[in-house]
Amino acid sequence: MAETERAGSGDGAGPGRPPSSAELERAEELKAQANEFFKGKDYESAVRLYSSAIELNPSNAIYYGNRSLAYLRTECYGYALADATRALQLDSKYVKGYYRRAASNMALGNNMALGKFKAALRDYEMVVKVRPNDKDAKLKYQECHRIVKQKAFERAIASDEHKRSVVDSLDIESMTIEDEYSGPKLEDGKVTLAFMKDLMQWYKDQKKLHRKCAYQILVQVKEVLAKLPTLVETTLKETEKVTVCGDTHGQFYDLLNIFELNGLPSEANPYIFNGDFVDRGSFSVEVILTLFGFKLLYPDHFHLLRGNHETDNMNQIYGFEGEVKAKYTAQMFALFSEVFEWLPLAQCINGKVLIMHGGLFSEDGVTLDDIRKIERNRQPPDSGPMCDLLWSDPQPQNGRSVSKRGVSCQFGPDVTKRFLERNRLELIIRSHEVKPEGYEVAHDGRCVTVFSAPNYCDQMGNKGSYIHLRGSDLRPDFHQFTAVPHPNVKPMMYANTLLQLGMM
Repeated sequence: MAETERAGSGDGAGPGRPPSSAELERAEELKAQANEFFKGKDYESAVRLYSSAIELNPSNAIYYGNRSLAYLRTECYGYALADATRALQLDSKYVKGYYRRAASNMALGNNMALGKFKAALRDYEMVVKVRPNDKDAKLKYQECHRIVKQKAFERAIASDEHKRSVVDSLDIESMTIEDEYSGPKLEDGKVTLAFMKDLMQWYKDQKKLHRKCAYQILVQVKEVLAKLPTLVETTLKETEKVTVCGDTHGQFYDLLNIFELNGLPSEANPYIFNGDFVDRGSFSVEVILTLFGFKLLYPDHFHLLRGNHETDNMNQIYGFEGEVKAKYTAQMFALFSEVFEWLPLAQCINGKVLIMHGGLFSEDGVTLDDIRKIERNRQPPDSGPMCDLLWSDPQPQNGRSVSKRGVSCQFGPDVTKRFLERNRLELIIRSHEVKPEGYEVAHDGRCVTVFSAPNYCDQMGNKGSYIHLRGSDLRPDFHQFTAVPHPNVKPMMYANTLLQLGMM
């Protein structure tokens, strides 16, 4: 949904004309219907109906506040912030508007914007003043205050110069594996197929890999990734195929199901995993160490690209940092952070298909050579080509629009067509967005989305999918699958307190 589409353009109350009683009554009916869709977790339908209510009665703060919450649920944080702000312009005493605006700013603050956290803190402070006995508001205020102090401290001590690697402080050889540990171990320090099979079963049984083995994998995969270019370029022969997977988001048991359905990775069965391996799902450690293990086993036939969740700020809020600290240590999370910075940003197959996590660029004229030149070994900036590759989204209408997420942009079919023609490409494959069917074909078949986390966060009810690309024609062949049962560990178990309190 583009920014220009959100308010609608029906025959409701126009400028200078108050809505009629019939329009007011109809708007309330639409709001009630939208509320039911919201309760049923059909947030897109809820947004559509709230928008219709707003068309009929654009001065009702509650409609904007409700739509803001629906946008929060679908991670359209930029839209959510705009609606919450509009609600407060209409009614400065609308307390839920401050809640919504605070939650939106918290979410937008994840992309390294300390100012957004401070804005959220001001809104939570307002809620606490209005509702001094509201325990929920106090908890959110206290947590937001803690994050503001933490972010300010991190900024004060941050220095990319002379940055010392965690690897320099590790002494893996001196780490002992206790006699009582009966789990998988690397063979002479190397990942083998037998190790990977044992590891997946060990994880399936909800057991933890020994920290020495985890550190061995991380140190080795960092070396492998650091040697790769920012744009990986691979050739697929006519008789070969590759499987492209989208977001997996810590859903380990669904990852195992992909391998069950499509076969284990091998030199004859290559994979590309297109970012967002971690966060939200509470088995992110299991997912990422499994993927890193296969990268070590088949470095030229198992490919990993960076997503917007392979970043510090997202990990701090959405659970991966908390999960690593709970299962291992803060030092290990710091090493994960270093490894993530070396993940490539894009992959090109046969010079015809370009794969990236987010999408295309905020400006025309970007070439494959520009992507090759990106210095990726860092946390992503809040604008520019690196940010766009991780964050942007397609939209149905031509041109570009303000991002629904509040980061990067949305790009239309004409933008995709120009980019492909300039770079002599035929197709882009991206991920980054949950889709009801697990995939979506857009922009006259030139832009494909693939998403591989079915029933996302145990609540969206979506299918997952993966794509087969064959060297003979490079046409995407979609394979859908549904979620499988997993142990009773809820998503977001390790997420930031504000997320667990339901504010985002």
